[in-house]
Amino acid sequence: MTVQELYRYLRQELERLVRLHSLEASPILLQSRGLSPEEALGRTLRRDYPILAGREVMLEAQFGSARGQAFTDAPSDFCGTLKDVLALDPENDEHCRGLLVAALNAVMRFTGETDHTVHCRSGDLERCAEAWAAHVRKGFGTPRITLVGYQPALTARLSQEFPLRVLDKNPEFTGSLRSGVLIEDGEAAYKDAVLDWPDLVLCTGSTLCNGTFVRFLDIGRPVIFFGVSGAAAAKIFGLSRFCPMSG
Repeated sequence: MTVQELYRYLRQELERLVRLHSLEASPILLQSRGLSPEEALGRTLRRDYPILAGREVMLEAQFGSARGQAFTDAPSDFCGTLKDVLALDPENDEHCRGLLVAALNAVMRFTGETDHTVHCRSGDLERCAEAWAAHVRKGFGTPRITLVGYQPALTARLSQEFPLRVLDKNPEFTGSLRSGVLIEDGEAAYKDAVLDWPDLVLCTGSTLCNGTFVRFLDIGRPVIFFGVSGAAAAKIFGLSRFCPMSG
């Protein structure tokens, strides 16, 4: 699957939902905006989450009573209808991608086809990391893990129990040691750290907003997606996802 095919398919899925549930004439507006770091994560024990460093923004789409979120480093404020969302060009405009992802998460939450679309906050970030360790231990024993997308609490907790490599594309993180783990460049280390070395890959759903999501499909080893961004896409593509503390 190419990046363009990915966004074309996601847009077609949103269009299908609009038709299936007769949402074309719905008076409900979909609003998307960037949340402040505190709105997004609350008060956190660790201060090196990407959103706190200003590298990413969380977009939130509101559709009726349903909320859908997405992390992106190419944010864009938006207010409009689902028809307006379907008119966006995510295949060629990176600023439209987070909007489509957040909108799809909100609509699929609204229709009851996905859940866990709102990020956990404050102390739940640490509880999430503990739940992840138990989830991996129960399902895989003590695998070699590659974590795609630096997440401070996950890195700290998983590195205590499992052989761990962490990839990221943020130059503020790559090359640094975090919880004793070297943060590797996601592009340079991709083949060895994703395709050759690990028994298990844990991949952030934020890859959905920058197109690298397609590099973690059908790679010949287990992949579990985490975070709220990939809620709808995991359901659409039948992918494993674990996001225990999200709402």
